[in-house]
Amino acid sequence: MAPPDALLLAQKLGYQAIGVRIAPAAPGGDFSPLATDPGLLRETIRRIDDTGIPVFDVEIARLRADFEVDQFAAFLEAAGKLKARAVLVAGDDPDEARLTDSFAQFCRAATSYGLTADLEFMPWTAVKNAEAALRIVTKAGEPNGRVLVDALHAARSATTLNDIAALPRHLLSYAQLCDAPARIPTTNDELIHTARCARLVPGEGGIDLAGIVSALPDDLPLSLEIPNDEWLPRLGAEEWGRRALAAARRVVAAAAEGGLSV
Repeated sequence: MAPPDALLLAQKLGYQAIGVRIAPAAPGGDFSPLATDPGLLRETIRRIDDTGIPVFDVEIARLRADFEVDQFAAFLEAAGKLKARAVLVAGDDPDEARLTDSFAQFCRAATSYGLTADLEFMPWTAVKNAEAALRIVTKAGEPNGRVLVDALHAARSATTLNDIAALPRHLLSYAQLCDAPARIPTTNDELIHTARCARLVPGEGGIDLAGIVSALPDDLPLSLEIPNDEWLPRLGAEEWGRRALAAARRVVAAAAEGGLSV
């Protein structure tokens, strides 16, 4: 959805914030051109004011081997104008020392706009698990550097519930919830397909979501990232959003009660 429409739907369904993708996850991927369309940016800001629903997170900043911080100037400026709080960052540089330096540079640029830089570990990227993300964020040493836990990637990487529970609270801005089949794909193409096209609403797959939520701080904001190319078009955005929110609330309730499944 266009961000102004997403804000209206969030208000209607009872979400407390939205996230917006202002740069594509991959070449040709879907995104909202808030960094290059001043009219859309102004309309979105007006709708934020009208609804009282903020933008919490923006995505996606991919840090590659050819990283230059100026590449993200318009991206960060748009995020700042939206008064977002967090930027989702992906690490795509296999040279960890160079990636750590790039992440530190990005953090310093983001802090000028009041943004945290949240490094998401994904098993097909250079940052494959929570341990690697924590190591990079810690070595970068920037006060707005964070680790982002996505339930899908936590379940499909070498990340345990103890690894998640060990993440310091001050290094977490938010976490992402979804579900997926219990079987872990064996190829990167399959992993990426699920992540971008075939996630399930919480409780409809085999991920131990109650365990993951229990391992995270009780006060941590939770984002629902559930792209699904089959069911979303069938149900429509409103019904999909309604089901996702209700299911997420059940997961949180199960975690609070110590349940292992929902």
